[in-house]
Amino acid sequence: MPNKAQSNMPEATRLKEIVAAIEALEDDKSEISANIREQYAEAKAEGFAVKILRQVVRRRRQATADRAIEDDLRELYEEMLREELLS
Repeated sequence: MPNKAQSNMPEATRLKEIVAAIEALEDDKSEISANIREQYAEAKAEGFAVKILRQVVRRRRQATADRAIEDDLRELYEEMLREELLS
């Protein structure tokens, strides 16, 4: 009769594969993050406003409808605040 450790060998092998794949992806993620930071540093060195550049990148990833809703709400809030200041 096989012991419990022997019966779990395929599962242990698969677990090792999964862990190795995750570790490789984490390494890739770290490298990509470093590349992104480098691009922002380059943009800053060339005189671009990095804060605005980050907003542009974030907004370009959004769906058009989501961007429109966000714009509408921002305009509404700003208008409400302007009215409050005038009263």
